Amino acid sequence: MRKPIGSKGRRAAAADAPASPAGRPDAAPVAEWPAEAVPAGPSGETVAAAASDPNYMMSLARGLAVIQAFSHQRRSLTISQISQKTAIPRAAVRRCLHTLSELGFVAAEDGRHFSLRPRILSLGHPYLTSTPLAKAAQPVLRHVSNSLNESSSIAILDGADILYIARASTSRIMTIDLDIGSRLPAHCTSMGRALLSRLDQTALEAHLAGAKLIQYTANTLLTLDALRQELERVRTQGYALIDQELELGLRSIAVPILDNRGCGVAAINVGIHAARASVQEMRERFLPVLQEAAQELALLAD
Repeated sequence: MRKPIGSKGRRAAAADAPASPAGRPDAAPVAEWPAEAVPAGPSGETVAAAASDPNYMMSLARGLAVIQAFSHQRRSLTISQISQKTAIPRAAVRRCLHTLSELGFVAAEDGRHFSLRPRILSLGHPYLTSTPLAKAAQPVLRHVSNSLNESSSIAILDGADILYIARASTSRIMTIDLDIGSRLPAHCTSMGRALLSRLDQTALEAHLAGAKLIQYTANTLLTLDALRQELERVRTQGYALIDQELELGLRSIAVPILDNRGCGVAAINVGIHAARASVQEMRERFLPVLQEAAQELALLAD
């Protein structure tokens, strides 16, 4: 039986600050994933920006923003924390949570700390089941993962982020906990760069205009000029390789999955701990396997 949502309560502590990577590029991986790596979704300001549109449903936009406030790092949140994270007034957050609770999408066993319920998966299920690439990718990903004994993933470009739509994991323990629906910044991930490199000039410049180049490690590219040069190289060579730019100790390599027009509809990658393989080994051993998988999956992208 769901408990009612209380309108009072002590103000929650501020949300965790982003992790500050320290040490040399070859240092051990950071203990926690940076908070900015999994965006909280639209902010209150973003939600309010479209309020002048007579067809815009403010309540729906706020409800979706509240849902997206939850993440792997913050699975349980109070009204105050969600309000702080989304910039939506506490009263509006409380109404959103009450509605979501009545519909079975969130719950608060103690009446104060809210978390998502399994029913939330039904919101993304129609997309995943209706996307041929997501449905058919799993056997290909398992083949890649088994061939290389490493985890592999497929993601699409979604605004400033990549969105994971399929994944095959090994039993190896990594500091990153990713699954279908996970989001990471496109500009410093291998799949993100593989996809950005396939955008036309107008679309790319529009993307870069809103990009926030956060420094996650000492290796992260921090200027738009450097990023443009890297994307041009990725487009020319046909793959992207990230060496400890998003997290110390993490390397990944990705290739785009192209449709018959040469547009990147998704990307496939392999991510490893840096101690397991050199950059050169990733090019020589991992890249051919990924290229073969991308060609197979391209048949589903048309």
